[in-house]
Amino acid sequence: MKNLKKMIAAVTVVGMLGAAGAAYAATVKTPAEIASELTGKTIEDLYKERASGKTYGTIAKDAGKLEEFKAQMLEQKKAILDQRVKDGKLTQEQADEIYNAIKNNQTNCDGTGSAAIGRKYGAGFGLGSGMGNGQGAGRGAGMRNGYGMGAGMGAGRGMNR
Repeated sequence: MKNLKKMIAAVTVVGMLGAAGAAYAATVKTPAEIASELTGKTIEDLYKERASGKTYGTIAKDAGKLEEFKAQMLEQKKAILDQRVKDGKLTQEQADEIYNAIKNNQTNCDGTGSAAIGRKYGAGFGLGSGMGNGQGAGRGAGMRNGYGMGAGMGAGRGMNR
């Protein structure tokens, strides 16, 4: 009877953690998803353009949507930073410093991604198609587009170099 109660408690905890991770993954979008929504292009078409050397910011700029793209990217990065603070991977002070650097950088942003703020601060917003693939603050397993656990360091989103 005790083992059954322990198993039920464990399953409940795992289920709650899974639901929290899924909710977080559902709120954070990749740069490709944001560009797709703004430009009306498919993700596959955006991947092809990205593979030819264009950044998602440049694609958004070509469609006249750079300001909207920058605003949504800032919102996504804020969500990632907030989660890292919640997970204990960053202090609030570190997250605020990174966020303010990104926000200040956007005044001169031309969509090319040349500032690489994520790399400068080790925030890992760059390489990777999901949580756990970027080189950022924190080590260990992270969510990978909500499809389970993926090995990595920190949290990276999209192919946004």
